[in-house]
Amino acid sequence: MDIVIENLSKNYGSQKAVDNISFKVKQGEILGFLGPNGAGKTTCLKMIINYLGADKGEILIGGKSIKTHSAELKKYIGYLPEHNPLYLDMTVIDYLKYYGSLQDVKKSELQDRVKEMIIKCGLDKEKHKKIAELSKGYRQRVGLAQAIIHKPDILILDEPTTGLDPNQIVEIRNLIRELGKDKTVLFSTHILSEVEATCDRILIINNGRIVANGTAQSLRTQASGNRVYKTKILDGEKDSVFNSIHALDSVTDLQIDNGYYIVQSKSDIENATNREIFNLCVKNNWVLSEMIPVETKFEDVFRTLTKN
Repeated sequence: MDIVIENLSKNYGSQKAVDNISFKVKQGEILGFLGPNGAGKTTCLKMIINYLGADKGEILIGGKSIKTHSAELKKYIGYLPEHNPLYLDMTVIDYLKYYGSLQDVKKSELQDRVKEMIIKCGLDKEKHKKIAELSKGYRQRVGLAQAIIHKPDILILDEPTTGLDPNQIVEIRNLIRELGKDKTVLFSTHILSEVEATCDRILIINNGRIVANGTAQSLRTQASGNRVYKTKILDGEKDSVFNSIHALDSVTDLQIDNGYYIVQSKSDIENATNREIFNLCVKNNWVLSEMIPVETKFEDVFRTLTKN
C-alpha cells in the first residue's frame, strides 16, 4: 500500500513546522525520514496517521484520502511513536493481548497472533515479565510488536532506536529490515548510520522542507557534484604526471596528497576519466597501481544540507 504526500503544510502560530512538502513511499520500500531535531519529522508522521490535522495539502494511503477515510485507513497502519507509551505494570503477553483486542484482532485469532509477535520480535524469554522490568531495547521490541500485531500494510516508526545501546540498535535495525520485506515502512531518525544501514531510500527534511530525496549513494554524488579518485602512478616524474593528468578533458581539479594524485572528474563522464588515465599510463609506460573512488561522507552531505 503506497503513501502519497501532496503539498503538506502545518503551522504552529507563526512557525512553519512542515512547509509544503510532497513525496511518495512505495509498497515494500523502507524510506528513511532524516533530519535534525526540530526539523518537522514527527509533525509530518503525526499528520500521516491523522493524529494531527494538516493546514494544507493531501495525504493519500492506497489512493484514499486520510481526511475522508480516516477510520478505514487506520487499520492498515502500525505506529510506534518516539516516546513509546507502554503500560509498565502489565506483563508483555497481557499487554499484547490487550492491544490486539484494541486493534480488533478476532478473539479466535488473538492468542496465535500474540505468540507470532512474541517470536517475531524476540520476546519469548521476556513474555511473562512486567514491562517495567524490561530493558529499553526490549521495551522497543514490545512497541514494535504492538505496532504490527494487527498485520498492517504500513509501518510508521518515529525514532525507534533513540536511547538504545549499539547492540540493541543492531537488533532493532535487523528487525525493521525483516518487517520491511512485505510492508511499506516510514522510518524517522536523526542517526545517520541508521538510515544508511536500514533504508532503501532517504528523504532529508530541514526547517519543515525537503532538501534531498534519494539513495545514500545518489545523495553523496549530488552533494559532491563531481567524482573523486585517489590515484597512484609509478615510474613517472611527478611534475610530468601531474601536468599530463591535469590536461585531460574530463579532469576538473587535481591535487597531490602523500604520494597520491587526487583527481576530480566531471560527474557526467566519470568513466571517461578512468579510460583517459589508463591510456595515459600505457602511452608513457607508467604503472597505474591504484585508482580508488573516494566517496563523500554521508555526515558531510547531511551537514551541508541542514547547516542553515
